[in-house]
Amino acid sequence: MKISKIFKGFLVIVAASFIWQACATFNVINTSLLPSPKQIIIALVKLFQSTEIYNDILSSLWRVTIGFVLAAFLGILVGFLFGSFKNVKMYFNPVLEILRPIPPIAFIPIAILWFGIGNGPAYFLVCFGAFFPIFTSTYFGVVNVKPIHTNAALCLGATRKMLIFDVILPSAAPYIVAGLKTGIGVAWFCVIAAELVGAQSGLGYMIQLNRLTLQSANVFAGMVIIGVIGYMMTKMMAIIQNKIVPWSSKLTA
Repeated sequence: MKISKIFKGFLVIVAASFIWQACATFNVINTSLLPSPKQIIIALVKLFQSTEIYNDILSSLWRVTIGFVLAAFLGILVGFLFGSFKNVKMYFNPVLEILRPIPPIAFIPIAILWFGIGNGPAYFLVCFGAFFPIFTSTYFGVVNVKPIHTNAALCLGATRKMLIFDVILPSAAPYIVAGLKTGIGVAWFCVIAAELVGAQSGLGYMIQLNRLTLQSANVFAGMVIIGVIGYMMTKMMAIIQNKIVPWSSKLTA
């Protein structure tokens, strides 16, 4: 069953690769601009034969991890405060609504100015980009807690602390995990965007360096690595989601 699903999932990719390779073989496309799958595979093999690609992968993963952890902490905290205290939302909601439509990449020049070249801009951009989906999901999770649950807990003598940790957070957990799942995807493309212009290592930097040296096969190979890692991150979050809150799939399907 699982093998069948995996086969169906990659069937389109395999078919498209064959058509792509045929177009390259018969000179339908310019392989200097759009390398063939064969050229990309060769480039991938050569990349993984060196240690630089591993350093770039680790650099990107480190930056996305730090930025995502910060975004998760702030997003859950602020989402909970907005959902629990009307005054907090009343005063601070306009600020967030102004910041929300601004693409994270628009902050790249400011982030470089503030933090210089290196990890700082990436941490900031990843945190900013991942914050909003986590915050939004947490907020909706908190405000959608059924009053009957909180009223029942209060009738049984629950303290404020018990109400938060035993009623509100467990009820909001499916929404929070769904927000984390979305946030990790946003965090990943934010870190790549940051590395394109504001870092001296990482997969984004590797792509930019190969673009400048006109090594298009390496550029596409880097894109494949980015896509595979992003896919693995999403699957990992889905596994965590199913383990922590298995009933959440009904809410986020």
